[in-house]
Amino acid sequence: MFNIADITSIADYFVICSGTNERQLQAIADDIKTEMKTSGIKVLGIEGYNQSKWILIDMGDVIVHLFDTETRLFYDLELLWGDAPKIPWETTAIP
Repeated sequence: MFNIADITSIADYFVICSGTNERQLQAIADDIKTEMKTSGIKVLGIEGYNQSKWILIDMGDVIVHLFDTETRLFYDLELLWGDAPKIPWETTAIP
């Protein structure tokens, strides 16, 4: 995750992750959308869902980028936003 608040006005954070295939990327996007709805966070838009090479989920202050491996390497957002501070991702165990 990158804190981009001081670099651009489009969002405060970018989350960048990969999936191995179309179904997995769509499942991740679906789960994010469900979790955000449950948490009361509105998803403003989802782009690229049907093609599933690069799915962008816009939640206003947070933008999630879901990539297949080839597309992630091609666009290399980590390099493009490399000046932004990286925030360690914390996970929680699912019971």
